[in-house]
Amino acid sequence: MINVTKPFLPPQEEYNHYLRGIWSRTWLTNNGPLVNELELTLKNYFSVPHLFFVSNGTIALQLAIKALGLQGEIITTPFSFVATTSSIVWEGCTPVFVDIDPTTYNIDPKLIEAAITPHTTAILATHVFGNPCAVQEIAAIAARHKLRVIYDAAHAFGTQYQGRSVLHQGDISTLSFHSTKLFHTIEGGALITHNADLANTIAHMRNFGFHGPETFQGVGINGKNSEFHAAMGLCNLKYVGQILARRQELTEVYHQMLKPLQAGTPFLRPNAGFNYAYYPVLFDNEAVLLKMIEALHGVYVYPRRYFYPSLEKLSYVRPGQQMCASSNIASRVLCLPLYHELSVEEVKMICRAILRADRY
Repeated sequence: MINVTKPFLPPQEEYNHYLRGIWSRTWLTNNGPLVNELELTLKNYFSVPHLFFVSNGTIALQLAIKALGLQGEIITTPFSFVATTSSIVWEGCTPVFVDIDPTTYNIDPKLIEAAITPHTTAILATHVFGNPCAVQEIAAIAARHKLRVIYDAAHAFGTQYQGRSVLHQGDISTLSFHSTKLFHTIEGGALITHNADLANTIAHMRNFGFHGPETFQGVGINGKNSEFHAAMGLCNLKYVGQILARRQELTEVYHQMLKPLQAGTPFLRPNAGFNYAYYPVLFDNEAVLLKMIEALHGVYVYPRRYFYPSLEKLSYVRPGQQMCASSNIASRVLCLPLYHELSVEEVKMICRAILRADRY
C-alpha cells in the first residue's frame, strides 16, 4: 500500500541518544535545552532573527493573529488547508476570501485590493504546495493600505525566494512540523518574525503570558512543545538536504513519465527555489480525477485531493462568496505520493497506472 505520504524517521539510535539525555535531566518540557537548541539551529538554517517552536502549525497561526492584535476582516485564500481559515474564525475575525491565480494556485494579488474594506486589518496568504506567493505585490498592497501580512508557510520548509528563505517575507510566517511534512517534529510548528517587539509578544503569549514566576504580561496560551518533539526535529534536520534531493529526483521521474498525460501542474514563480513538498496534478475535469483515483486504488495507491473542497464552502464562513478559480482547481487537482522512502520503480508504477486509465 502506497499512501500519499509517509513520515521520514531517522536512525533509531540517533533518537535514542537524545532520549538518554532527556531521561538523565528529567526536563521534559517548559523550554528545555533541546527546544532551545532546535530553535537556534533553525534560526541559523533559515538565517532569521526570531523563531519560536510551538505545539503545531495551527497554534502558530492563532498566535500570529493574536500577537498582531488583529480584528475585523482578514483577507485570505480559499485554496489551503482548513486550519488557515479556521484559525481566523477561532480568533474572532472574519475571513474574506480572494480567489486564486489559476496558474500558481496562490492568492491572486490582482484581486486583493477590491476586497479591502474599512474593516480589513491583514492579509493571510498560503505558499501553496511550497510555491511562493506573489510576495512583492502583496507587500506593496499591504503598505498602501496599512495592513499586516501573515504567510502560512506550512508547505514551505526549504523554499527559497530570491536566494534566501521565503520565511523572510511578511510580518509573521508560520510553519507546520507535522509528521506528514518534509521536515517534522512528529507534531509541531513555528513562528518566524523579524520584528523584535512582535518576538517579545509571541514569547510571552506562547507560555501563558508568564513574565516571571508570579507575573503575567498579558493573556497567553500553552503553545509550548516538548523535549521529545525537539529531539526528533534535531535528528531530522541533519537529513533535510537528502530529503529535498530525493523529492526532487522523484518529482523529475513523475515529470518525465507523465508527459503523455498533458496534465497541469502549478506554475512556479521565477526567482524561487522549489522544495518539492508535493506533486499535484491537475486533470481536465472532476470525472477524470475520480477515474484516476479509482485506477490508483486498484493498485493499492492512495493519493489525496489536496485541497478539497474550496474553503468558501465551509459552513462557518460568510456565505455567498464565489471563488470560481479555487473551486475549479479544487475539483480537479490530485496530489500523488511523494516521500523519501518512495522508490523510483514505485513512482513509475503509479505513472503507468495513470497512463493506462487515461487511455480507457
